[in-house]
Amino acid sequence: MSSNNDAASYESKKRVEHTIEELFVIYKAPIYRFVFRYCQDEQLCLDLVQDTFVKFHKYQAYFDEKKSNIKTYLFRIAYQLMINRLKKRSRMKKILPFLYVNSQQQNLSYEDKFTIQAAIQQLPDKQRAVILLTYYHDLTQKDISGILEIPIGTVKSRLDASLKKLKALLEGNK
Repeated sequence: MSSNNDAASYESKKRVEHTIEELFVIYKAPIYRFVFRYCQDEQLCLDLVQDTFVKFHKYQAYFDEKKSNIKTYLFRIAYQLMINRLKKRSRMKKILPFLYVNSQQQNLSYEDKFTIQAAIQQLPDKQRAVILLTYYHDLTQKDISGILEIPIGTVKSRLDASLKKLKALLEGNK
């Protein structure tokens, strides 16, 4: 009789558990709509939906169905990613408004793009790597730390130094 109970329990768990692909099919549209209603940026929404499932895949072992359901967990991941991305975008716009390009509102002229690229090329190699990974590849400081094999504190100090230098270089060109 216990083997029948085990089989029934297994079948019950089997029905509840979904593959990452199944979860993606089920929740990609609702997550996209939620994020789009919040930020009104289509490309950001597409990126965040993908990033949500990548992060879920990486951390799905931490999901506890006793604490929340899968939908809540996925929406929480999407929300946290969105807020972090929007904060980062806001910081970038305040610190270096000339680097911030919102494709829906403005485009930099070729001259401005060339000026920015030339200024970035003037940065020391280590600072240039941090700027490029942060603003052009949208990586977290933790990821950059892993890629460059340096402490997070070093990433932060290089980013700060490179932003100050970039700002001075670009303000000198005006």
